[in-house]
Amino acid sequence: MSKRKDTYQSVRDEREYGPYWYSLLWRVVRPLLILAGSLLVVIGILSSIWNGVYENYFAPPEPTSQTSVGFTVESGQSLTRVANNLEAAGLIRSRTVFKYYCDFAGLGQKIQAGSYLLTPSMTMTEIADQLTRGDGNPIVRNITLIPGWTIENFAAKLVEDGVLADNAEFLEMCRTGTAFTDYYYVADVLAGSNVQQRRYVLEGYLSPNTYEVYVDATAEDIIRKLLSQTENAFPVAMQDQADTLGYTMDEVLILASIIEKEAKEGDFTRVSAVFHNRLRLGMPLQSDVTIHYVTGQREMALDDDDLHISSPYNTYEYAGLPPGPICAPSEAAIRAALEPDQEYLAMGYLYFCARDPASGELEFSITYEDHLRAVEKYAPLWREYDESRGVQ
Repeated sequence: MSKRKDTYQSVRDEREYGPYWYSLLWRVVRPLLILAGSLLVVIGILSSIWNGVYENYFAPPEPTSQTSVGFTVESGQSLTRVANNLEAAGLIRSRTVFKYYCDFAGLGQKIQAGSYLLTPSMTMTEIADQLTRGDGNPIVRNITLIPGWTIENFAAKLVEDGVLADNAEFLEMCRTGTAFTDYYYVADVLAGSNVQQRRYVLEGYLSPNTYEVYVDATAEDIIRKLLSQTENAFPVAMQDQADTLGYTMDEVLILASIIEKEAKEGDFTRVSAVFHNRLRLGMPLQSDVTIHYVTGQREMALDDDDLHISSPYNTYEYAGLPPGPICAPSEAAIRAALEPDQEYLAMGYLYFCARDPASGELEFSITYEDHLRAVEKYAPLWREYDESRGVQ
């Protein structure tokens, strides 16, 4: 074939089919353009769907509004109730979406009671953030009664924290208990023969825990809050155990309060066994912490004046239980009073003393002779401990 004919054929191919490189490029670009176009269509559809969802469920109800709306979260309100109230107040578009958002973000348990100023222009996340940070003007506060505290300790803490202006009314109500006879256990105490000997009728009946109370709570409100928890700390099953042992609820709480002050939780059941053995034999409990309750000082080394102090709470002078609890016992101490260590009970342990005053570790003895040896060994540590704290 001639060169001229080849040239003619090439020109003809270019006119009919275009350059070869153009054809190749088009075959590559064409599917990409189709894909890009499809993606744009999908993005457009998704964007339209999202805009619709956002407008109907997530967007602020009134994006340009600057009107403040008062909103209150009451103490104890559930997340569902808060979400319902927000929707009813026109502050969110969907209570369901708000609830699911808070659950997913882990905010459901962090919403704080209080009075808030919110606007319909706030986003859902801004509202959730505000409710979890609080409004700086809470309508509730937390109070804590620690196991082992006395009513006087607790009253002083309430005043120190600004919960009460003074402790006079609180202490008087706890001393008499007469405003709380609608609680059967208080009525039982008031009907008892030793009520006149008790320093405080309600000592031991204010259940130790952390509580949420209104900032304007009165002394009576606070006492009722704690008394109501006592039934949970001493349920029917425990009352049945007490009946089986031949004890009243009051006697169990008295014993539990002494156990609470005498030992760390790890030794509760062993101390309980010692006291049960002594009570069974008619021996005085000879518990130092009952002396501390009278004197108000926690001395490790008691002298003769302490041991002979005139008080029905002096368990060195009087056999049996003192007339009332000496502190607020924990649930663990109450269980120990009902369930003493069976091995120590069977072996007849009757004595214990402190090994290390700082750690609270105890030394237990069966015989009086062993107990005297333990006292002789550890008494110098008790005196050193008292001196280090300035206790004379």
